Amino acid sequence: MSTVTASVTHTAALARLGYALSDATRAGVLLALREAPAYPSDLADALGVSRQVMSNQLACLRGCGLVEAVPDGRRTWYRLADPHLAPALNELLQVVLYVDPSCCAGESCSCA
Repeated sequence: MSTVTASVTHTAALARLGYALSDATRAGVLLALREAPAYPSDLADALGVSRQVMSNQLACLRGCGLVEAVPDGRRTWYRLADPHLAPALNELLQVVLYVDPSCCAGESCSCA
């Protein structure tokens, strides 16, 4: 197994990914796009958000360099910007995190 030496660019890219994943809607968009490209209206319907919210989240993800817009006549569809992102998201889904029950119990949880 080879290890990539982390550069400032790598660190910035991971920070952008972390920021993107810190919001449930943005995370949902990334997870949906790992399956297939999609139109914003379809993503909004699938995630139960308004089209305006979806537009804002897609703009954020484009700004982070994680998704790209592809013109399709009068419409635009979105896909993951890098083919390595889908397998990376699949790997992240396999990570099991231990949550300290004293930290995250009921109404007082500050992790969400």
